[in-house]
Amino acid sequence: MQTIVEKPRVVILGAGFGGLTAAKAMAGFADVTLVDRHNFQTFLPLLYQVSTAGLAADHVAHPVRGALRNTGVAFRMGSPLSIDHKNKTIKLDSSEILDFDHLVVALGSATADFGVPGVHEYALGMKSVHEAITIRAQVMRRFEDLCRFEDESILSIAVVGGGPTGVEMAGAFAELVRGPLKNDQAHAAAHIDIYLIEAGPHLLPSFSKSISERTKRDLEKLGVKVRLNTVVAAIGPREIAIKDAPSIPSQVTIWAAGVQGEPAAAQLNLPLITSRIDVEQSLQVKNYPHIWAIGDIAGIKGKDGRFLPMVAPVALQQARFVARQLERLIKNKPLLAFTYRDKGSMATIGRHKAVVEVKGFKLVGFLAWYAWLFLHLFYLLGGRNKIGTVADWTWNYITFDRGNRHIMDSL
Repeated sequence: MQTIVEKPRVVILGAGFGGLTAAKAMAGFADVTLVDRHNFQTFLPLLYQVSTAGLAADHVAHPVRGALRNTGVAFRMGSPLSIDHKNKTIKLDSSEILDFDHLVVALGSATADFGVPGVHEYALGMKSVHEAITIRAQVMRRFEDLCRFEDESILSIAVVGGGPTGVEMAGAFAELVRGPLKNDQAHAAAHIDIYLIEAGPHLLPSFSKSISERTKRDLEKLGVKVRLNTVVAAIGPREIAIKDAPSIPSQVTIWAAGVQGEPAAAQLNLPLITSRIDVEQSLQVKNYPHIWAIGDIAGIKGKDGRFLPMVAPVALQQARFVARQLERLIKNKPLLAFTYRDKGSMATIGRHKAVVEVKGFKLVGFLAWYAWLFLHLFYLLGGRNKIGTVADWTWNYITFDRGNRHIMDSL
């Protein structure tokens, strides 16, 4: 008589890169329920293109249920409220209580203000479609004001943070101004300044010095005013206070200076290390072997002793790793220690301008730009989104125009 092995019940919190990948990887051997406060996954690497009118908002969002179709994975829309460790249940804000044998926390990250006054009041983050649409609307509304008055007023847009997100955002804004907005109303476009503010001595600090310097030159050729060694002291409604230096005017401030673990994790009373969940090398939460953490929320360090970066490749590798760990538990095999395999970094600056660095190999310019386009299109979910993105990119490339310059916020 054949023995029927009951599948372990796995609840995954968060449908980002890590959570969705883990759900699909576990679908064959576990009874999986995926939980997220939204019913769609946002493709965060391309969110800045929504902000700068390069892509339509729905091209970077994909329905979670569509991604899970034919996998057998259940989906619940909601946010976690509390964990009952004794009974192994988790309560959602929908009042539903889910039973689990294993819980995977993949809640992602949130904007970190580093204690700078005014960030939450006057700066705009880049972690959601809503924020991206708000940034676009703010810029376009102020552009319309410039067109209305046609005086010598200056619209200053400042991006704080010189990492990949900040660099890509500043470059995209510069191309928006030099192309579509100039064609719409040249006088108004000529009165828009783009600032990129970085506290450190180099842009893209995770890249080599030569790549950082090349990036700075390319941005300045596009008209971006790059400010290095510039520490933000406070954000105001119309200017940014700088430590030991004159303030920088800014009517629209985008905060791309860093991220932290999603604060919702603290509500679950799990052990934290800074803003991340404290985990073993196996990715099990310390003192809770039935709970796992992956992606931005997982506080695990690499060989250099520093926390792993909050980027998609880390989440994807950890998602597949946790699925293998659970399979090993089912087969009574010993658990393994997670090791991150860094496959390199890339950032785009503008048309035909991008940088790629993989273990000492460097690629810049046209070929790097094509590599960036291909890789992001490859990881983008959904055939409709891929086709729509290619259509938008092709239109932008051929016409030097951006057709998504809509003011569609709630105002």
